[in-house]
Amino acid sequence: MSVRNRRPMGTRDIVLIALFGAIIVALGLIPPVNIAIVPVPITLQTLGVMLAGAILGPIRGACACALVVLLTALGLPVLAGGRGGLGVFPGPTGGYLVGWIPGAFVTGFLVKTFAMRVKGRVPQLGAYFVSCVVGGLLVVYALGVPWTSVSTGLSMRKALVGALYFAVGDTLKAVVTAAIAYNVRRSYPIEPR
Repeated sequence: MSVRNRRPMGTRDIVLIALFGAIIVALGLIPPVNIAIVPVPITLQTLGVMLAGAILGPIRGACACALVVLLTALGLPVLAGGRGGLGVFPGPTGGYLVGWIPGAFVTGFLVKTFAMRVKGRVPQLGAYFVSCVVGGLLVVYALGVPWTSVSTGLSMRKALVGALYFAVGDTLKAVVTAAIAYNVRRSYPIEPR
């Protein structure tokens, strides 16, 4: 499809973006777990980020995350623990929050261009998992770890070690996301029309 023939987002796309934005916000209702080494809580909202990218695709997934980031900037308490407002961005979690947008984009891009082309159930589930790890972990951490280091004065090493505490849980989230996204995409035509 040429660029000229692409249509703008329709009502269905906007509804799906709003739905997944709401899912990310709802996952923030579950209380965050604070750890001692870094001032960044463990939350379930990254599960929503991976789901948005893996199910909606790169553009709509990134838009769902951008919607949550916008609501945060507007001061709504949409983050885990009821946080929100511009003060979140320069804080230790600001990089992770901003990283949700490219993280969902990369997850969706890899699912669309790589995972969906793999043949066989188990290999395709593995490809979904790899897509979620690359987008939902590596890309988000690539922004979050340096941001935490700069905003808190922690060394990059300590910020990275702190991020490793999240990696186990985020890897489990990637497994859950891969299973959900694989089954949703098989049973429901989610691609843009």
